[in-house]
Amino acid sequence: MKFGQATIKDIARELNISSSTVSRALKDYPGISDETKAKVKELAKKLNYRPNAVALSLRKSKSLTIGVIIPEVVHFFFSTVISGIEEVAYAHNYNVILLQTNESEEREKAAIDTMMRNQIDGLLVSFSKDTTDFSHFKDLMDYNYPIVFFDRLPALADTVNVVVNDFSGAYQATTHLIEQGYRNIMHLAGPENLTISKERKKGYIKALEEAGLPIREKWIIPCPLGTSEESQRLTEPILAAEERPDAVFASNDVAAAGAMMAAKKLGLKLPKEFGAVGFSNWQFSSMIEPPLSSVSQPGFEMGEKAAQLLLQMIDSQSSEAFQAKTEVLDTGLIVRKSSLKNS
Repeated sequence: MKFGQATIKDIARELNISSSTVSRALKDYPGISDETKAKVKELAKKLNYRPNAVALSLRKSKSLTIGVIIPEVVHFFFSTVISGIEEVAYAHNYNVILLQTNESEEREKAAIDTMMRNQIDGLLVSFSKDTTDFSHFKDLMDYNYPIVFFDRLPALADTVNVVVNDFSGAYQATTHLIEQGYRNIMHLAGPENLTISKERKKGYIKALEEAGLPIREKWIIPCPLGTSEESQRLTEPILAAEERPDAVFASNDVAAAGAMMAAKKLGLKLPKEFGAVGFSNWQFSSMIEPPLSSVSQPGFEMGEKAAQLLLQMIDSQSSEAFQAKTEVLDTGLIVRKSSLKNS
């Protein structure tokens, strides 16, 4: 290691402690033992450590502005989350800067650069489905920068998160289809790298297992774009086969609608011959024919909780607010005609 180029990560590695502990020790935060503070400061001096000027500038004074990074503004769920965030921010005299990534990791990194230039006090993030390298978030966390992740869990340690119970929602949806008399249920899955997709798939499988129904891997179809066009294209040949599904649980409402369109095109009667349940309860779900059953997510409450946790981190002088935690919010099943087989 060259002197003069030491980082918080270098000090943490040498002392076998976390980067956030090093950062708090250098700032004399309470909750860090005097012994640890002494060791950190001694090694920092030995290595000629100098704090990152940009990182320091971010924390010099409050701008009373928080940043929100989301995959897409038009998504009904994210729009409700934003409403919850803004409600809390407004009540605490904070402004909100909103940027969308369009599910692009490159645009996500550019969004963070923009946020940092505006010297915001903290970040609320739902990262893009293309993001595989989380170092742009980790670098900020190493400087004890306030970040709360919502909806999507990052592949990082020591994060503060707010999510919904995706497993429970998927389990409820699939169990409902089974109780209605459907026995050959397919699943249109979300992007495989996202925890929400994995949990929804697990909930679907658990419901089938408990009912003693077979798990057909050929009927678990990745639908990463989640568009109706993609769903219809993938579903149509499966529904046209001699042995076909009689229902679908989709990881989002748009994919469920696409499957319904494919079934209609093939002349299947909905919901008698083909049932459907989606996820997120988009506004259009109650407007299509037949109206789509869906798992409702508490988007507004997620936004409120995420904003509350972020403001606690911004205002806190102790390490407690930065300790890893995941708040899990309950979902609810909204039953409509698309899944009522005998209606």
